[in-house]
Amino acid sequence: MTGRLYAIVPAGGSGTRLWPLSRSARPKLLLPLPGPRSMIQDTIARLATLADERDIFVITGAAHSSAVQQQLLQLDS
Repeated sequence: MTGRLYAIVPAGGSGTRLWPLSRSARPKLLLPLPGPRSMIQDTIARLATLADERDIFVITGAAHSSAVQQQLLQLDS
């Protein structure tokens, strides 16, 4: 029996660990480190090779939800 893989990605932070690049309005997960895509984009792209797109869930706070959504929409283009 094969099971489905569900991926849960916690995406949040206060932007203090990578200061001054990372700030509360733009935490490190939204930064393009080390390449052209952000860390959240790279994470989702890696997971897409393991799980179906509809089975990948990103958990983030209200402060970053719009920015995370915009970045994930960019992966489709």
